[in-house]
Amino acid sequence: MAKVGIFFGTDTGNTRKVAKTIATKLGDAADKPVNINKASVDDLLAYDVLILGSPTYGEGELPGMSAGHDNESWEEFLPTLAGADFTGKTVAIYGLGDQEGYPGHFVDAVGFLYDAFADAGATIVGMTSSEGYTFKKSKALLGDQFVGLALDEDNQKELSEGRLSDWLASISAAWA
Repeated sequence: MAKVGIFFGTDTGNTRKVAKTIATKLGDAADKPVNINKASVDDLLAYDVLILGSPTYGEGELPGMSAGHDNESWEEFLPTLAGADFTGKTVAIYGLGDQEGYPGHFVDAVGFLYDAFADAGATIVGMTSSEGYTFKKSKALLGDQFVGLALDEDNQKELSEGRLSDWLASISAAWA
């Protein structure tokens, strides 16, 4: 069984909490989650399977310095992927967003991560239905599916546990 690396970007901690929940649910299959501001491209390349998480801030922004955060995050990390080859790597992405407060940019960060890692050759798994959400636009949509798991801890927190469990069950088949 492949060892799973979990990397997340956050400034408030909600995405970290989800990363820790994922690690607990996966048990020995996953290493301890790491904030992306403490990781390098080589750290990610050391894994065959990656679970990546990010919130979406404001008007569809990745966490990072230009979004007014105290520390670097995905915004600063993604440019370091230039030239990296993730061919043969399996990547699953989850994101946190607020579909009522920012309906025009719901979980856009998931779309940014998807584009960056797909362009680097990774195989992306874990698409989920957009059914049950109310938003206007999202860069994380491909047809009628999100390119990862969308969680709304502000408006649908009661659905997060079930969505996460279902998603983990579906993506774990990709590396079993």
